[in-house]
Amino acid sequence: MSDCIFCKIAAGEIPAKKIYEDDLVVAFHDIRPVTPVHFLVIPKLHIPSMAELQPEHAEVMGRAMTVAAQVARETGCANGYRTIINTGKVGRQEVYHLHVHVVGGPEVLPAMVKY
Repeated sequence: MSDCIFCKIAAGEIPAKKIYEDDLVVAFHDIRPVTPVHFLVIPKLHIPSMAELQPEHAEVMGRAMTVAAQVARETGCANGYRTIINTGKVGRQEVYHLHVHVVGGPEVLPAMVKY
């Protein structure tokens, strides 16, 4: 989508502090981190939200989740982290390109982290 910020990041049109990239997904640091470790994993394919997932998206979503785990380990979240997918207006989704937030750090996270 021509006006989607995450599509532009995936295409390299907007700079981002990328942590990982392959043919299906990109992982990059969040520009407004809420914890010491806060990054996003996005599919390069534009999928507006989790509500639009179809069976043909299984490979890309499997990759997104395994990349989230790999990058979490590599960024110091050996003792745990949270994965969050906000979906739709009620789910507080702000950017309508499916993305996985990974938040963590060296300390136990507060009961409710605003993300």
